[in-house]
Amino acid sequence: MLQKLYPYTKKYRWYMLLCPLAVLGEVLLETRIPLLMSRIVDQGIPAGDMGYVVRTGLLMIAMALLSMACGMATSRFGSVASMGFGSELRRGLFGKIQSFSFKNLDRFSTASLVTRMTTDVNNTQNALLMCLRMLMRAPMMFICATAMAWSINASLMKIFFVAVPVLVAALAVISTRAFPRFQAMLKKYDGLNASVQENLIAIRVVKAYVRARHEKEKFEGSSDDLMEASMRAERIIIFNTPIMQLTMYSCIIAVLWLGGRQIMVGSMLTGELMSFISYISQILMSLMMISMAFVNLVMSRASISRITEVLDEQPDITDDGAQPGPAVENGQVTFEKVAFRYDAASAENTLEGVDFTIPSGCTVGIIGGTGSAKTSLVQLIPRLYDATEGRVLVGGRDVREYTLSTLRDAVSMVLQKNVLFSGTIRDNLRWGNENATDQQIIAACKAAQAHDFIMSFPDGYDTDLGQGGVNVSGGQKQRLCIARALLKAPKILILDDSTSAVDTATDALIREAFATYLPGTTKIIIAQRVTSVCDADMIVVMEDGHIDAIGTHEELMASNDIYRDVYESQQQGVA
Repeated sequence: MLQKLYPYTKKYRWYMLLCPLAVLGEVLLETRIPLLMSRIVDQGIPAGDMGYVVRTGLLMIAMALLSMACGMATSRFGSVASMGFGSELRRGLFGKIQSFSFKNLDRFSTASLVTRMTTDVNNTQNALLMCLRMLMRAPMMFICATAMAWSINASLMKIFFVAVPVLVAALAVISTRAFPRFQAMLKKYDGLNASVQENLIAIRVVKAYVRARHEKEKFEGSSDDLMEASMRAERIIIFNTPIMQLTMYSCIIAVLWLGGRQIMVGSMLTGELMSFISYISQILMSLMMISMAFVNLVMSRASISRITEVLDEQPDITDDGAQPGPAVENGQVTFEKVAFRYDAASAENTLEGVDFTIPSGCTVGIIGGTGSAKTSLVQLIPRLYDATEGRVLVGGRDVREYTLSTLRDAVSMVLQKNVLFSGTIRDNLRWGNENATDQQIIAACKAAQAHDFIMSFPDGYDTDLGQGGVNVSGGQKQRLCIARALLKAPKILILDDSTSAVDTATDALIREAFATYLPGTTKIIIAQRVTSVCDADMIVVMEDGHIDAIGTHEELMASNDIYRDVYESQQQGVA
């Protein structure tokens, strides 16, 4: 796992190198001070040599100041390295997610990805900071303080031959039991984030149906689950500090008892015992730091494993096999014996035996009942998913021969769920063409029947939409999404039930505008209303993942029972 994270430290490796050097300077200076103190007590004071006391005291002050400067440098280098690493890791995760196909995204929930990019990355960068500071300082301090204490009194050091194995055994037990509990806790974070995200996105629906109490109860349930999982993990971790403190104070008591006896018999000086106790404190504090860092790493290990799951995920759809040169020449679309399933383990295909051609510049309507795989069919054109069997051709070439950017630049798709982003109307429209002029934007909006309602706003095209386009209605949102797609000037335009929220008159005006605004573009319209597709050059009727019939409105009315039944039922509804 650490090998996968190592590349994200590239920009900050100098800081990661300087941090241990600063730690080493801090430790060497800090472990020298107790020895100087013992010399003052054992040599300067008994001899009455105030000059020696003053000189040694000033040297101790200088070393303390230098140690503080090294400590500040350690904090600086460690913080820059860890925060920079966190930033690079987030950027890498976000870039990885952007490369995912729809199938990859189906494997992770949105809430889980948010948790991994926030909580898990924070845990991981804190672990790096802990390693650079505590896990560098503690072993150095342990080694230096042990060496100094051994040089003062080797016999008293035997106390630690008993203490250290106890601590190592305790840490081993704690870490092995805590790791799976922290993994479970992070999954509860996913559940909590999912509850919050769902509630905030659908807050208007919650209020409309007076379901605030239900949502509160659901959130409280997620929060309680997280609390219980956290407490279960902490029940193991809380033993760490008591065990460490018990060991530390037991060692100090033993040192004071045995060291006092040695002073009484004259085998040890008072200053030596004082400095020895200081070194013992440093040794025990270093062990305490190692213990704390170890616990933090156990927590972080669960986060690191979740991050590497995302980094290890291989995009199902890539540019492998693509030829970088060819552009999409025209909007002809051909399905050759295409079959498709979302899950490779599924026993049945979502699409089966799809075989037909859409001529370039043709207007095609696709109609069928809910679950007939209309959306699945058109998602194969821009390679949002890849066909399981057969081939999909655009402009006479297999879609897999194009790079993803080349193919998707030639295809505009307005999805069933209309998505707008924070910012102005103008900013959102320029997603279709970032270099679009105001005249081009206005022309696209007029074709999508959006210009009039945009100009009714006080700020016109500079109106701030808010997150997700909360300031506009469903029909207005659909028309803005259509205008954004038109600005792309694509070879193929796909509207996936994208006029369901507009009235039939506006729907008709939008379809009429397509003929003049994009005359050479292939237009594929998925619709529930027959009136939205009855003027199309070709209508495809789908049923249970199969193509039931293809023809014009008149031909299907005469020959296809499904189409005729849908048309007649809708006409009766109008009547």
